[in-house]
Amino acid sequence: MSSLEDFMLPCLNKQLFGVDCLGCGLQRSFLFLITGDFIAAFKMYPAIYSLLLLGIFIIFNFYFKFKYDYQLKMGLIALNVSIIVGSYILKITH
Repeated sequence: MSSLEDFMLPCLNKQLFGVDCLGCGLQRSFLFLITGDFIAAFKMYPAIYSLLLLGIFIIFNFYFKFKYDYQLKMGLIALNVSIIVGSYILKITH
């Protein structure tokens, strides 16, 4: 796994200001996900599964349109934003 970590982009916000950003942990979480460590992926970045669901939905919706696709997409986006912001607040306060 360390060989894949060599190709990860560093967080510019963390390098410049010493503070995690809202996306810190996403790359490492995705790496955990593709290597099969699903619990570590969730612990590293709790929104990984909802982001994956949103991505799959957007790709699916690109090819197939249905009646309430916009509302569902906006709901998934709101869910992701709330999970990302909530987990960030928990991370910086604890």
